[in-house]
Amino acid sequence: MSALVDSDLKLDASVAAAHEAMLQAVHKIARTSLIELVEDIDRIGTYPEAVLRQLGEVGAYDCRDREIGSVNLQATMRAIAEVSEVCAATGFMMWCHVACGLYMDHSHNSALSGVALQQHLEGKTLGGTALSNPMKAMAGIEKMLLKAHRVEGGYLVNGTLPWVSNLGPEHYFGAVATIDSADGQREVMFRGYCNGQGVELKDCPSFAGMEGTGTWALRFKDAFISDSEVIAEDVPAFLNKVRASFILLQCGMGWGVAQSAIQEMWNVEQQLGHVNQFLEDRPAALQAELDALKVRTLKLAETPYETDKQYLLDVLDVRAHASELALRAAQSAVLHTGARGYLMSSPVQRKVRESHFVAIVTPALKHLRREMARLSKSEQPS
Repeated sequence: MSALVDSDLKLDASVAAAHEAMLQAVHKIARTSLIELVEDIDRIGTYPEAVLRQLGEVGAYDCRDREIGSVNLQATMRAIAEVSEVCAATGFMMWCHVACGLYMDHSHNSALSGVALQQHLEGKTLGGTALSNPMKAMAGIEKMLLKAHRVEGGYLVNGTLPWVSNLGPEHYFGAVATIDSADGQREVMFRGYCNGQGVELKDCPSFAGMEGTGTWALRFKDAFISDSEVIAEDVPAFLNKVRASFILLQCGMGWGVAQSAIQEMWNVEQQLGHVNQFLEDRPAALQAELDALKVRTLKLAETPYETDKQYLLDVLDVRAHASELALRAAQSAVLHTGARGYLMSSPVQRKVRESHFVAIVTPALKHLRREMARLSKSEQPS
């Protein structure tokens, strides 16, 4: 064996060991600090800031891939799943924070890398992603809601985004605004601050659950965004680069919700298995389907920068499958647990709400299916 190959094997083993240690630490946080807050997060809107910072301390947000390939992306997906198994709201906020880190990491703006990125990855600072509207707009589903115009040293931004998550008074977020000029229309992607000049957080209506996701409306009124906060000015190219990672990371939420729903079925199997055997979507079958989906998804995460249409179709498909599996598992958990699963105090009821969220968060299940139909149609011979 050559010295180079031997070195690569040692690196792989070291990285794998570090990831397993990180996942064990995430498991402990989820089942100690987080589990005590779950009902308050879901019902009364408690924002688990301390837990989110603890997750950063153990390395759960670091999915950078420039040095050691895509294995960090895979580990972060598994970490999000681990947390989502206990609380999908917190798993979703992990995803928001990780997505914001992706933007910073892949920007060519040096002001967003170095110390700023390291603090983000360690959870010392917290951020969200305001790309729901831009993603829908670029798919032709809705119009861009933020407008910007160039001024000395940066941009002034105006408009309102109705739903942006993992925000707080000192948080930041990645967003996109449209610029109208004599040369036509283009976009600029930037990092904004919740306490920035001209930026205001506005309350959202109450949700059916997952209230503690730090979700606000963002209002911009001549908000100044300096050049040091610009993430990208060729926004379509930038989003195409991070799109697969952005979507694949969300699969962890679906995995976690499905896994916890399956566990709820097993919890009543000894008592109710004699009658539950006549239901469809039994826990063993759902577990086999979930395990196969994880393998397929993690394989796709090995090459997140592929541009082939079939690769993107596969990415969209596993994300849609994660939503559908979470929905089926949660519904089946209600049927398996019976009347006790219909109590508001039952964790199964929270799983139902969480599964609905996984299916409607951008890109929603209908958005995914629409894009898959569009891509499939474009591949048909004329």
